[in-house]
Amino acid sequence: MTTQQLILSLVLATMVFSVALELKVADFTRVAQTPRAVVCGLIPQFVLLPVGTWLATLLLDLPPNVEAAMILVAACPGGSLSNVITHFGRGNTALSVSISAVAALMALFLTPFNFTWMMATNPATAGWMRELSIDPSDIWWSLLALLALPMALGLTLGHRWPALTEKIRKPLGTFSLVALLLFIAAGLFSQRALLTVNILPQLLIVVLHNAAGLLMGWLCALAFRVAERDRRAIMIEGGMQNSGLALGIIAVQFNADLGMVIIASLWGIWHIVSGLALGVLWRSKDARLAH
Repeated sequence: MTTQQLILSLVLATMVFSVALELKVADFTRVAQTPRAVVCGLIPQFVLLPVGTWLATLLLDLPPNVEAAMILVAACPGGSLSNVITHFGRGNTALSVSISAVAALMALFLTPFNFTWMMATNPATAGWMRELSIDPSDIWWSLLALLALPMALGLTLGHRWPALTEKIRKPLGTFSLVALLLFIAAGLFSQRALLTVNILPQLLIVVLHNAAGLLMGWLCALAFRVAERDRRAIMIEGGMQNSGLALGIIAVQFNADLGMVIIASLWGIWHIVSGLALGVLWRSKDARLAH
């Protein structure tokens, strides 16, 4: 593992650890109180977006590494940023936190499962994986190091030492988020020679992919007939994937393949832009209705 890969892995582990510090038993018990809305929020993340992405990669003639990156991002759960964006957009933050908590646990099984079957059943990506001599099941080990262990440590610390947890959770969360954004920015800067108009096709792919996730979240919320504030949370959860986790897996398992890194990095930036834009629109709508 290179120094760059090690730094990114530590940043991501710290981010997951800081998220786990904020999880309370109430976040999980709340699921029993609003199971319908939580299930509605999980369907776009683990069913609709992965299957939709898989179908898109079968229909589109894209480079295998770009298709692999799309599949990997779609297989990842939503990140902690979704809670912040939901709060900003005046959605149901408690529901967003509950969905994120359950999704983080389900991701330990569903992320490698979805990634494996999608890669194996796409002839282009399956052949590319064989050329790289990569076993998709190795993703389990990456998730163990990047997701399961830091989450278990964070939950344990939060349960046993709540006073200490309260002191460190916000500074640690801010540090890990800033560190991840700086890492993405540094990576893009180091490859700035490639950031020309030639990158516009990749950006378009990311924008459309993200829009599909948001749309699926919105349609699923409409189908379940949930309240407006719940619909906002579910829409954000559907369109904000943990691209940081995807970057970590790309660094560890795919030797930081440039095509995959560009897609995941653009995702990491764009889903913040689209999420904040939705938040502004929703706040404007609330302000109009209030007058």
